[in-house]
Amino acid sequence: MKIDFANLQYQHELYKDEIENAILKVARNCNFIMGNEVSELESSLEEFTGAKYAVSCSNGTDALLLAMMALDIKPGDEVITTPFTFIATAETIAFLGATPVFVDIDEKTYNIDPNKIEEKITSKTKAIIPVSIYGQPADIDKISEIAKKHNLKVIIDGAQSFGSTYNGITDSALADISTTSFFPAKPLGCYGDGGAVFTNDENLANKMKSLRLHGQSKRYHHKYIGMGGRLDTMQAAILNVKLKYYPKDLGKRAEVASKYTKALENKSNIVLPYVDKKTTSAWAQYSIRVKNRDEVQEKLKLAGIPTAVHYPMPLHLQECFIYLGYKKGDFPISEIVSEEIMSLPMNPYVTDEEIEYITKSL
Repeated sequence: MKIDFANLQYQHELYKDEIENAILKVARNCNFIMGNEVSELESSLEEFTGAKYAVSCSNGTDALLLAMMALDIKPGDEVITTPFTFIATAETIAFLGATPVFVDIDEKTYNIDPNKIEEKITSKTKAIIPVSIYGQPADIDKISEIAKKHNLKVIIDGAQSFGSTYNGITDSALADISTTSFFPAKPLGCYGDGGAVFTNDENLANKMKSLRLHGQSKRYHHKYIGMGGRLDTMQAAILNVKLKYYPKDLGKRAEVASKYTKALENKSNIVLPYVDKKTTSAWAQYSIRVKNRDEVQEKLKLAGIPTAVHYPMPLHLQECFIYLGYKKGDFPISEIVSEEIMSLPMNPYVTDEEIEYITKSL
Protein backbone atom coordinates (compact mmCIF):
# COMPACT_ATOMS: atom_id res chain seq x y z
CA MET A 1 0.00 0.00 0.00
CA LYS A 2 1.29 3.48 -0.89
CA ILE A 3 -0.18 6.32 1.12
CA ASP A 4 -0.33 10.04 0.29
CA PHE A 5 0.64 12.33 3.17
CA ALA A 6 -1.60 15.32 2.31
CA ASN A 7 -3.86 13.98 -0.48
CA LEU A 8 -4.00 17.32 -2.32
CA GLN A 9 -4.68 15.70 -5.67
CA TYR A 10 -7.66 13.79 -4.28
CA GLN A 11 -9.09 16.99 -2.83
CA HIS A 12 -8.73 18.78 -6.16
CA GLU A 13 -10.67 16.01 -7.87
CA LEU A 14 -13.52 16.45 -5.36
CA TYR A 15 -13.98 20.15 -6.10
CA LYS A 16 -12.39 20.23 -9.56
CA ASP A 17 -15.25 21.67 -11.58
CA GLU A 18 -15.96 24.53 -9.18
CA ILE A 19 -12.30 25.38 -8.66
CA GLU A 20 -11.36 25.28 -12.32
CA ASN A 21 -14.39 27.38 -13.26
CA ALA A 22 -13.40 29.93 -10.61
CA ILE A 23 -9.85 30.05 -11.98
CA LEU A 24 -11.13 30.43 -15.55
CA LYS A 25 -13.41 33.28 -14.51
CA VAL A 26 -10.46 35.21 -13.06
CA ALA A 27 -8.36 34.47 -16.16
CA ARG A 28 -11.09 35.78 -18.44
CA ASN A 29 -11.82 38.87 -16.35
CA CYS A 30 -8.08 39.63 -16.14
CA ASN A 31 -8.52 41.33 -12.76
CA PHE A 32 -5.59 39.50 -11.21
CA ILE A 33 -4.80 41.90 -8.36
CA MET A 34 -7.38 42.89 -5.72
CA GLY A 35 -10.28 41.60 -7.81
CA ASN A 36 -13.80 41.14 -6.43
CA GLU A 37 -12.96 37.62 -5.28
CA VAL A 38 -10.58 39.07 -2.67
CA SER A 39 -13.21 41.18 -0.90
CA GLU A 40 -15.66 38.27 -1.22
CA LEU A 41 -13.16 36.00 0.53
CA GLU A 42 -12.52 38.50 3.31
CA SER A 43 -16.24 38.79 4.03
CA SER A 44 -16.56 35.00 4.14
CA LEU A 45 -13.54 34.72 6.45
CA GLU A 46 -15.10 37.25 8.83
CA GLU A 47 -18.33 35.27 8.86
CA PHE A 48 -16.54 31.95 9.40
CA THR A 49 -14.20 33.13 12.18
CA GLY A 50 -16.34 35.67 14.00
CA ALA A 51 -13.50 38.19 13.77
CA LYS A 52 -14.75 41.67 12.88
CA TYR A 53 -12.06 42.19 10.26
CA ALA A 54 -10.22 39.78 7.98
CA VAL A 55 -7.44 41.12 5.77
CA SER A 56 -6.06 38.71 3.19
CA CYS A 57 -2.37 38.77 2.33
CA SER A 58 0.35 37.03 0.36
CA ASN A 59 1.33 34.27 2.81
CA GLY A 60 1.52 33.33 6.48
CA THR A 61 4.96 34.87 6.91
CA ASP A 62 3.81 38.23 5.57
CA ALA A 63 0.76 37.93 7.84
CA LEU A 64 3.12 37.93 10.84
CA LEU A 65 5.04 40.88 9.42
CA LEU A 66 1.84 42.86 8.83
CA ALA A 67 0.68 42.15 12.38
CA MET A 68 3.93 43.33 13.95
CA MET A 69 4.24 46.34 11.64
CA ALA A 70 0.69 47.35 12.54
CA LEU A 71 1.66 47.20 16.23
CA ASP A 72 4.80 49.28 15.57
CA ILE A 73 7.30 46.57 16.56
CA LYS A 74 10.66 48.23 15.96
CA PRO A 75 14.41 47.56 16.24
CA GLY A 76 15.38 47.05 19.88
CA ASP A 77 11.96 45.76 20.93
CA GLU A 78 11.59 42.26 22.33
CA VAL A 79 8.89 39.79 21.34
CA ILE A 80 8.28 36.62 23.35
CA THR A 81 7.55 33.40 21.48
CA THR A 82 8.26 29.67 21.39
CA PRO A 83 11.37 27.97 20.00
CA PHE A 84 9.26 24.98 18.92
CA THR A 85 7.71 26.30 15.71
CA PHE A 86 8.41 26.93 12.03
CA ILE A 87 11.14 29.52 11.63
CA ALA A 88 8.82 32.23 10.26
CA THR A 89 7.49 32.96 13.76
CA ALA A 90 10.86 34.18 15.01
CA GLU A 91 12.36 35.08 11.63
CA THR A 92 9.82 37.86 11.14
CA ILE A 93 10.61 39.28 14.58
CA ALA A 94 14.30 39.39 13.68
CA PHE A 95 13.55 40.74 10.20
CA LEU A 96 12.01 43.83 11.79
CA GLY A 97 15.12 44.32 13.94
CA ALA A 98 13.39 43.19 17.12
CA THR A 99 14.71 40.39 19.34
CA PRO A 100 12.98 37.02 19.62
CA VAL A 101 12.86 35.96 23.28
CA PHE A 102 12.12 32.27 23.62
CA VAL A 103 10.02 30.54 26.27
CA ASP A 104 9.88 26.74 26.55
CA ILE A 105 6.78 24.73 25.72
CA ASP A 106 4.23 22.74 27.68
CA GLU A 107 5.13 19.05 27.39
CA LYS A 108 1.55 17.95 26.66
CA THR A 109 0.27 20.52 24.16
CA TYR A 110 3.70 21.57 22.74
CA ASN A 111 2.46 25.17 22.86
CA ILE A 112 4.24 27.95 24.75
CA ASP A 113 4.10 27.41 28.52
CA PRO A 114 2.32 30.48 29.95
CA ASN A 115 3.79 29.79 33.41
CA LYS A 116 7.24 30.60 32.05
CA ILE A 117 6.41 33.80 30.18
CA GLU A 118 6.43 36.40 32.94
CA GLU A 119 10.04 35.77 33.96
CA LYS A 120 11.13 36.73 30.41
CA ILE A 121 9.34 40.10 30.33
CA THR A 122 11.58 43.19 30.40
CA SER A 123 11.10 46.91 29.77
CA LYS A 124 11.79 46.17 26.08
CA THR A 125 9.05 43.55 25.69
CA LYS A 126 6.28 44.69 23.35
CA ALA A 127 4.33 41.56 22.41
CA ILE A 128 3.79 37.84 22.89
CA ILE A 129 3.34 35.50 19.92
CA PRO A 130 1.87 32.14 20.95
CA VAL A 131 1.81 29.54 18.16
CA SER A 132 -1.18 27.22 17.79
CA ILE A 133 1.06 24.26 17.04
CA TYR A 134 -0.35 21.41 14.95
CA GLY A 135 -3.73 23.17 14.98
CA GLN A 136 -4.44 23.61 18.71
CA PRO A 137 -4.61 27.09 20.32
CA ALA A 138 -2.34 27.89 23.25
CA ASP A 139 -3.68 28.82 26.70
CA ILE A 140 -4.94 32.22 25.61
CA ASP A 141 -6.68 33.06 28.92
CA LYS A 142 -3.40 32.94 30.85
CA ILE A 143 -1.42 34.61 28.07
CA SER A 144 -3.94 37.44 27.73
CA GLU A 145 -3.95 37.96 31.50
CA ILE A 146 -0.16 38.33 31.51
CA ALA A 147 -0.27 40.63 28.47
CA LYS A 148 -2.89 42.87 30.08
CA LYS A 149 -0.91 43.06 33.32
CA HIS A 150 2.23 44.19 31.49
CA ASN A 151 0.54 46.24 28.73
CA LEU A 152 1.68 43.90 25.95
CA LYS A 153 0.03 42.95 22.68
CA VAL A 154 -0.81 39.36 21.70
CA ILE A 155 -0.43 38.06 18.15
CA ILE A 156 -1.57 34.49 17.54
CA ASP A 157 0.45 32.61 14.95
CA GLY A 158 -2.41 30.50 13.67
CA ALA A 159 -0.69 29.29 10.50
CA GLN A 160 -1.68 25.71 11.35
CA SER A 161 -4.92 26.29 13.21
CA PHE A 162 -7.51 27.99 11.01
CA GLY A 163 -10.91 26.90 12.29
CA SER A 164 -9.73 25.72 15.70
CA THR A 165 -11.45 27.05 18.83
CA TYR A 166 -10.68 28.03 22.40
CA ASN A 167 -13.69 28.09 24.72
CA GLY A 168 -15.91 28.07 21.65
CA ILE A 169 -14.23 31.05 19.96
CA THR A 170 -12.10 30.59 16.84
CA ASP A 171 -8.46 31.42 17.44
CA SER A 172 -8.74 33.97 14.63
CA ALA A 173 -10.86 36.12 16.98
CA LEU A 174 -8.97 35.72 20.25
CA ALA A 175 -6.03 38.15 20.23
CA ASP A 176 -5.15 41.72 19.27
CA ILE A 177 -4.23 40.20 15.90
CA SER A 178 -4.34 36.61 14.72
CA THR A 179 -2.68 35.29 11.58
CA THR A 180 -3.06 32.26 9.37
CA SER A 181 -1.55 30.63 6.31
CA PHE A 182 -3.26 29.19 3.25
CA PHE A 183 -0.16 27.33 2.07
CA PRO A 184 -1.38 24.32 0.02
CA ALA A 185 -0.69 21.71 2.72
CA LYS A 186 -2.42 23.69 5.50
CA PRO A 187 -5.91 22.60 6.66
CA LEU A 188 -7.39 25.26 4.35
CA GLY A 189 -4.93 25.63 1.50
CA CYS A 190 -4.89 27.51 -1.79
CA TYR A 191 -2.90 26.61 -4.93
CA GLY A 192 0.17 28.64 -4.12
CA ASP A 193 0.92 31.07 -1.30
CA GLY A 194 -1.72 32.87 0.71
CA GLY A 195 -2.51 34.11 4.20
CA ALA A 196 -4.67 36.40 6.28
CA VAL A 197 -4.69 38.54 9.41
CA PHE A 198 -7.67 38.97 11.72
CA THR A 199 -8.53 41.59 14.30
CA ASN A 200 -11.50 43.13 16.10
CA ASP A 201 -9.83 46.56 16.01
CA GLU A 202 -10.91 48.74 13.08
CA ASN A 203 -7.81 50.95 13.22
CA LEU A 204 -5.47 47.96 13.10
CA ALA A 205 -7.47 46.46 10.22
CA ASN A 206 -7.26 49.66 8.20
CA LYS A 207 -3.55 49.96 8.90
CA MET A 208 -2.88 46.39 7.75
CA LYS A 209 -4.93 46.96 4.59
CA SER A 210 -2.70 49.91 3.86
CA LEU A 211 0.55 48.15 4.83
CA ARG A 212 -0.10 45.26 2.41
CA LEU A 213 -0.35 47.88 -0.39
CA HIS A 214 3.01 49.55 0.31
CA GLY A 215 1.45 51.76 2.98
CA GLN A 216 -0.84 53.51 0.52
CA SER A 217 -3.56 55.86 1.73
CA LYS A 218 -4.64 56.37 -1.89
CA ARG A 219 -2.94 55.48 -5.14
CA TYR A 220 0.70 56.66 -5.13
CA HIS A 221 0.24 58.38 -1.75
CA HIS A 222 1.95 56.49 1.07
CA LYS A 223 1.18 56.94 4.76
CA TYR A 224 3.40 54.08 6.01
CA ILE A 225 6.48 52.13 5.01
CA GLY A 226 4.68 49.03 3.85
CA MET A 227 5.15 45.99 1.64
CA GLY A 228 3.77 44.19 -1.39
CA GLY A 229 1.68 41.77 0.61
CA ARG A 230 -1.55 41.27 -1.34
CA LEU A 231 -3.33 37.99 -1.94
CA ASP A 232 -3.79 37.57 -5.69
CA THR A 233 -7.29 37.18 -7.08
CA MET A 234 -6.70 33.65 -8.40
CA GLN A 235 -5.87 32.30 -4.93
CA ALA A 236 -8.85 34.12 -3.44
CA ALA A 237 -11.14 32.51 -6.04
CA ILE A 238 -9.82 29.05 -5.13
CA LEU A 239 -10.26 29.71 -1.41
CA ASN A 240 -13.81 30.92 -1.97
CA VAL A 241 -14.66 27.47 -3.28
CA LYS A 242 -12.73 25.50 -0.68
CA LEU A 243 -14.01 27.53 2.28
CA LYS A 244 -17.56 26.36 1.54
CA TYR A 245 -16.50 22.78 2.24
CA TYR A 246 -14.07 23.54 5.03
CA PRO A 247 -16.36 22.81 8.01
CA LYS A 248 -16.92 19.33 6.58
CA ASP A 249 -13.17 18.87 6.05
CA LEU A 250 -12.44 20.00 9.61
CA GLY A 251 -14.89 17.42 10.92
CA LYS A 252 -13.25 14.70 8.85
CA ARG A 253 -9.80 15.68 10.14
CA ALA A 254 -11.08 15.30 13.70
CA GLU A 255 -12.51 11.88 12.80
CA VAL A 256 -9.18 10.72 11.35
CA ALA A 257 -7.37 11.94 14.48
CA SER A 258 -9.84 10.14 16.75
CA LYS A 259 -9.40 6.90 14.82
CA TYR A 260 -5.61 7.17 15.01
CA THR A 261 -5.80 7.74 18.76
CA LYS A 262 -8.14 4.81 19.33
CA ALA A 263 -5.90 2.49 17.31
CA LEU A 264 -2.71 3.62 19.05
CA GLU A 265 -3.84 4.21 22.65
CA ASN A 266 -2.53 0.89 23.95
CA LYS A 267 0.93 1.18 22.40
CA SER A 268 3.20 1.97 25.34
CA ASN A 269 6.12 3.13 23.18
CA ILE A 270 4.18 6.05 21.65
CA VAL A 271 3.17 9.42 23.13
CA LEU A 272 -0.10 10.48 21.51
CA PRO A 273 -1.30 14.04 20.80
CA TYR A 274 -3.04 15.79 23.67
CA VAL A 275 -5.92 18.23 23.09
CA ASP A 276 -6.94 20.40 26.03
CA LYS A 277 -10.64 20.22 26.96
CA LYS A 278 -11.00 23.99 26.37
CA THR A 279 -9.89 23.68 22.75
CA THR A 280 -10.64 22.05 19.45
CA SER A 281 -7.83 21.39 17.00
CA ALA A 282 -7.74 21.94 13.24
CA TRP A 283 -5.47 18.86 13.14
CA ALA A 284 -2.93 20.30 10.73
CA GLN A 285 -0.78 17.37 11.83
CA TYR A 286 -1.23 14.17 13.78
CA SER A 287 2.10 14.11 15.58
CA ILE A 288 3.26 11.34 17.88
CA ARG A 289 6.46 10.93 19.88
CA VAL A 290 8.74 7.91 19.61
CA LYS A 291 12.19 7.31 21.11
CA ASN A 292 13.77 5.68 18.05
CA ARG A 293 12.38 8.05 15.43
CA ASP A 294 14.89 7.39 12.63
CA GLU A 295 14.30 3.65 12.82
CA VAL A 296 10.53 4.05 12.91
CA GLN A 297 10.54 6.45 9.96
CA GLU A 298 12.67 4.09 7.89
CA LYS A 299 10.43 1.13 8.75
CA LEU A 300 7.32 3.08 7.72
CA LYS A 301 9.01 4.35 4.55
CA LEU A 302 9.73 0.78 3.46
CA ALA A 303 6.04 0.03 4.04
CA GLY A 304 5.01 2.91 1.75
CA ILE A 305 3.98 5.19 4.61
CA PRO A 306 5.28 8.78 4.45
CA THR A 307 6.08 10.66 7.66
CA ALA A 308 7.40 14.12 8.48
CA VAL A 309 9.16 15.83 11.36
CA HIS A 310 7.71 19.12 12.58
CA TYR A 311 10.32 20.20 13.75
CA PRO A 312 13.72 18.50 14.02
CA MET A 313 15.64 21.42 15.55
CA PRO A 314 14.22 24.08 17.89
CA LEU A 315 14.86 27.65 16.84
CA HIS A 316 17.26 28.57 19.65
CA LEU A 317 19.75 26.04 18.22
CA GLN A 318 19.47 27.21 14.60
CA GLU A 319 22.60 28.74 13.11
CA CYS A 320 20.81 31.95 12.13
CA PHE A 321 19.99 32.64 15.80
CA ILE A 322 23.46 32.05 17.25
CA TYR A 323 23.65 35.79 17.91
CA LEU A 324 20.90 35.46 20.54
CA GLY A 325 23.33 33.54 22.77
CA TYR A 326 21.20 30.49 23.53
CA LYS A 327 22.73 27.04 24.00
CA LYS A 328 21.67 23.41 24.14
CA GLY A 329 19.83 22.76 27.39
CA ASP A 330 18.21 26.20 27.62
CA PHE A 331 14.79 24.87 26.56
CA PRO A 332 14.87 21.19 27.47
CA ILE A 333 11.26 20.30 26.65
CA SER A 334 11.49 21.79 23.15
CA GLU A 335 14.75 19.89 22.64
CA ILE A 336 13.34 16.54 23.78
CA VAL A 337 10.18 16.92 21.71
CA SER A 338 12.23 17.89 18.63
CA GLU A 339 14.17 14.64 18.94
CA GLU A 340 11.05 12.46 19.26
CA ILE A 341 8.24 14.12 17.30
CA MET A 342 6.95 12.51 14.10
CA SER A 343 3.88 13.32 12.02
CA LEU A 344 1.73 10.62 10.42
CA PRO A 345 -0.27 11.13 7.21
CA MET A 346 -3.06 13.59 8.05
CA ASN A 347 -5.79 14.91 5.80
CA PRO A 348 -9.59 14.56 5.69
CA TYR A 349 -9.40 11.60 3.33
CA VAL A 350 -7.25 9.05 5.19
CA THR A 351 -9.31 5.87 4.96
CA ASP A 352 -10.05 3.39 7.73
CA GLU A 353 -8.02 0.82 5.79
CA GLU A 354 -5.05 3.20 5.65
CA ILE A 355 -5.32 4.02 9.36
CA GLU A 356 -5.32 0.32 10.21
CA TYR A 357 -2.32 -0.29 7.96
CA ILE A 358 -0.35 2.68 9.38
CA THR A 359 -1.07 1.92 13.03
CA LYS A 360 -0.29 -1.79 12.69
CA SER A 361 2.99 -0.89 10.99
CA LEU A 362 4.14 1.16 13.99
